Amino acid sequence: MKVLIIDDERAIRNSLGEILTDEGYEVDTAEDGATGLQQVEKEKYDVIFCDIKMPGMDGVEVLGKLTEMGLDSAVVMISGHADIETAVECIKMGAFDFVQKPLDLNRILITIKNASERVSLTSQNKALKKKVYGADMIGESAPMQLIREMIAKVAPTDARVLITGPNGSGKELVARNLHQLSQRSAMPFVEVNCAAIPSELIESELFGHEKGSFTSAIKQHKGKFEQADGGTLFLDEIGDMSLAAQAKVLRVLQEKKLSRVGSDKDIEVDVRVIAATNKDLQAEIEKGNFREDLYHRLSVIVVRVPSLDERRDDIPRLIEHFLGKYTDGSKPRSFSPDAVKLLQEKHWPGNIRELDNVVDRLLILGGEPISAQDVKTYVNL
Repeated sequence: MKVLIIDDERAIRNSLGEILTDEGYEVDTAEDGATGLQQVEKEKYDVIFCDIKMPGMDGVEVLGKLTEMGLDSAVVMISGHADIETAVECIKMGAFDFVQKPLDLNRILITIKNASERVSLTSQNKALKKKVYGADMIGESAPMQLIREMIAKVAPTDARVLITGPNGSGKELVARNLHQLSQRSAMPFVEVNCAAIPSELIESELFGHEKGSFTSAIKQHKGKFEQADGGTLFLDEIGDMSLAAQAKVLRVLQEKKLSRVGSDKDIEVDVRVIAATNKDLQAEIEKGNFREDLYHRLSVIVVRVPSLDERRDDIPRLIEHFLGKYTDGSKPRSFSPDAVKLLQEKHWPGNIRELDNVVDRLLILGGEPISAQDVKTYVNL
């Protein structure tokens, strides 16, 4: 457990440092806020003690900078009696706790114990999220590494993202990873398949409707935008959305307001929109099927998901992943190297979804190990 103490008083730095060192913590110190921030950029600290009253950059400003950096560290403010109100404000800003001067040994040890438990829990939650939501991002090919890098950069922002790529390539998975690694991860992730909803119902589905607004509207209904308030709305297959619905989506993106079908009352919503399509939207714009202004609103960031044919090096890893999905370990199954080689050479029009189905089929019909002959017999090469 690594601790940083930021305080302009040498006596406090030394006494607090000695206490924590005696308790087995690894301790660094900084005599002012600027120096402390420089050390944070170089080292990872689990807990940071920071004095509120310091010349130059005070503790409140340091806390603000630490918050902007998005650190997992628990920040404990050191306050004098006159700083209590400021310390409480620091808690609202994201500080974990505060300790008062003169420093009390028991209070410090209880605080750092609680802070270290919080940091450990945060790390476990992040690891779990990565395991749950990042596990299916299988592959180390160059295209997959590029996508991971883009997700890591874009997810923490509120930038709208347009995900392109062929059917079955994993566009929804990219959208879910963007949400789970964002600041909105605790809020809803709401998905709409625009191609699966009849054009006459898409507006009601997205924006909601009032009771009696049309024949089957027997009660008020909140649309997907309202359901996703505070979170992320994933508009899958947006290239199939009607022009009328596109105009309303554009208004929501511009004004952050919507009105339900059958109502003229504006409802404010805070939603991050991620869209996906397998169509060439530029071509659809030229045909008059898609609004150019909406395209530019949606495509602040464009993430192109490669076809499986473009990432054949990932096929062995994907096969192992699907083996784990369909077997419980009680009866080990495997693919022979020749079988894997044949699958790497195959054309995959259905992409990841097709490979998933093929592995499932071969596990049912093939031998052990699944051979090249099994692949030739049961797969359309």
